[in-house]
Amino acid sequence: MIRGFALADFFTLGNAACGMAGVLLAMAFMGDQDIGQFLLAAAMAPLALAFDVLDGRVARWRRQASALGRELDSLADVVSFGVAPAVLAYAAGMNGGWDVAALIYFVCCGVSRLARFNVTAESLSEGGDKVKYFEGTPIPTSVLLTAILAVAGWQERLGDDLWLGAFDLGPWTLHPLVLLFVLSGSLMISKTLHIPKL
Repeated sequence: MIRGFALADFFTLGNAACGMAGVLLAMAFMGDQDIGQFLLAAAMAPLALAFDVLDGRVARWRRQASALGRELDSLADVVSFGVAPAVLAYAAGMNGGWDVAALIYFVCCGVSRLARFNVTAESLSEGGDKVKYFEGTPIPTSVLLTAILAVAGWQERLGDDLWLGAFDLGPWTLHPLVLLFVLSGSLMISKTLHIPKL
């Protein structure tokens, strides 16, 4: 299997590795409350983004774009820009019932957005090598959410001190900050929002 990988695919695996490292570091933070673990988990997102940008450039430079590479890229993006930010948000204190529902929604939107892109990429490229625009925001924009969480961690505004507080709504708790994840997920699945691909 490894012999079938192109050079760009190894950069894609770097993206996935950063995402998984972010998940594990967030879990480590939940265990020992070491803020360094939390900040390191957040730092994995821009590193994953760097790998994500490089894999596309390397694939175009070497003219080795493939269906395998596209699928691999989507799977890595789900981990790094979907699951990892959601786990980091949970570790930050967004762990009420409504928060969990919102984070699940966010990840499901990311998965749906990537699947739609893979299915429509050929028609959106209009016969060329590259897609001209994204329908909905790309999933790597969740790096902005991770940056917000990193600032909250840096200011020690996690857990009970999380920005905007918490509210009990019916049987569950809601941290209003989690609504940024709902907004991000909703923008990802938008079909009316067209963003030029650089």
